[in-house]
Amino acid sequence: MKPITLTTLRAAKQAGQKFAVITAYDASFARLMEPAGIEVILVGDSLGMVLQGHDSTLPVTVDDMAYHTACVKRAGAGCLIVADMPFASYDSTEQALHNAAVLMRAGAHMVKLEGGAWLADTVQALTRRGIPVCGHIGLTPQSVNTLGGYRVQGRAPEQAQRLREDALVLEQAGAGLLVLECVPRQLGAEITQALGTTATIGIGAGPDTDGQVLVLHDMLGLSAPVPRFVRDFMAGADSIQQALARYAAAVKSGEFPGQAHCYQ
Repeated sequence: MKPITLTTLRAAKQAGQKFAVITAYDASFARLMEPAGIEVILVGDSLGMVLQGHDSTLPVTVDDMAYHTACVKRAGAGCLIVADMPFASYDSTEQALHNAAVLMRAGAHMVKLEGGAWLADTVQALTRRGIPVCGHIGLTPQSVNTLGGYRVQGRAPEQAQRLREDALVLEQAGAGLLVLECVPRQLGAEITQALGTTATIGIGAGPDTDGQVLVLHDMLGLSAPVPRFVRDFMAGADSIQQALARYAAAVKSGEFPGQAHCYQ
């Protein structure tokens, strides 16, 4: 596989070809991704829950993210590597630039920030300095205390409209990718269609986004409770490698996510 770049994913969006994203936090798992057909590795701050045992992503630090990004980089091969900017690491543009540079030096090809239109200036500042940005709207786990828990977002008309506006503002600011988490299927489709070059990545956002992402430990059946949008690809598989390949194939064929994994 040729190295995956942002240009690769934009071209896939225009061609209507779906791509697969999965989290990874170390070299051993990262080494399995490219042969399985995974285009993008997300070094997620979800490591705070699945690796560190916290009940949220909030305790994760920039040092944690840099360490795990460097581990993934050593084995990520041709995959595009996206690293999460952790909680309170981009409260100002200056802070965002500093911390994003730390993650890029560790091996990230792109950084991910959670939030809507209020992040436009920060996204613009990062991209102008050669740091590609992935946005993240809908359910934003770093705001779990404000949101009142891990709840579906965008069901109310005014909330859905705000998310549509957030997506367009982030694209205009320069975001190259956009994660849509836990939003109704129809809203995921509408936002994906409304964006020009920014490719969307769904997690609990229906099958009509340009790509899909799952947390590695979730799709291997290692997490409990299991969110509605998760499918256990390890069930019936002979190996982790086969489970990853089944996931990638199901995303690209449109088989996953199915109706059972969607919110209305």
